[in-house]
Amino acid sequence: MIIDDAVEVLKMEAQSLLDLIEKLNMDFQTLVNAICNAKGRVIISGIGKSGLIGRKIAATLSSTGTNAMFLHPVEAVHGDLGMVGRDDIFIAISNSGETGELNQLLPVIREVGCRIAGFTGKPESTMAVFCDMIINTGVKKEACPLNMAPTCSTTAQLAMGDALAVALIKKKNFKKADFMRSHPGGTLGQRLSGKVSELMLEKSGVPFVRTGATMAQALACMDIHRLGAVVILDSDDKLMGILTDGDVRHWLAKGGGTAETLLVDEVMTRSPRHLSPDSYLYDALNLMEKYEITVLPILGEKGCLKGLLHLHDILGKGTFKFNGGNQ
Repeated sequence: MIIDDAVEVLKMEAQSLLDLIEKLNMDFQTLVNAICNAKGRVIISGIGKSGLIGRKIAATLSSTGTNAMFLHPVEAVHGDLGMVGRDDIFIAISNSGETGELNQLLPVIREVGCRIAGFTGKPESTMAVFCDMIINTGVKKEACPLNMAPTCSTTAQLAMGDALAVALIKKKNFKKADFMRSHPGGTLGQRLSGKVSELMLEKSGVPFVRTGATMAQALACMDIHRLGAVVILDSDDKLMGILTDGDVRHWLAKGGGTAETLLVDEVMTRSPRHLSPDSYLYDALNLMEKYEITVLPILGEKGCLKGLLHLHDILGKGTFKFNGGNQ
């Protein structure tokens, strides 16, 4: 009986995938071409089980040559929306197409100006109204005997994400050597033996504002560079603090002051952890892991800024989402 139940689930999910073939239309081809031609990233969003599927799709795209990241809808409205630009492609995932948190976000995404694709089982849903491209991932029935727990529907979403990734691999002529560059685990030990100065972002490219700047100025700088952090310097280029996405979320949660009048000094993290250019990368990685941070200011003599080190530079990733952990 147990084996029979398992076989029935596998048959239902397999048939759900085969049914997707008939649902594929020109919107899928349009999405592939749009991603290939986009100057920005692919940003994927969803809630619950669809969110978990979205994270996996983003990871698959990132490791196969497509700059992608996952954006949680709730976090988006609390500061992370600044990561979305008009040159990005936004993919919303919802089987019902009626996910409130996601549908609340989509009108704002449209105002940003980027194109929106929807993975949904309901092409006539509220979510679909906001989408430029509809990818139908609908299934006849869930494998759950109550027809409630996402089973066939999430399998369909995941498979469609894989189909998208493979289509992009072929369209971009992504090769095995490119894949290996995205998975440098075998060379991580050798990489960590190097110095911070070898990988850090040089001072000229580091986003910064001076002490006394307003939050509006700091947020504008953060938005331009899109690194999830901005450093605060005094007139002598000495490090006074750092403002991360996490700091911004905490400020918004407290509801303290307006961006036009509030000074960045009141929100920034003071005396952030830092290293020197001569430090070893394994020390930087240990520091980041210990304090759960993703960016380190690099200081020279007298505390003057020399550069900025990102966690993804150490790990050799092509993309990394800054969660804005406290310094």
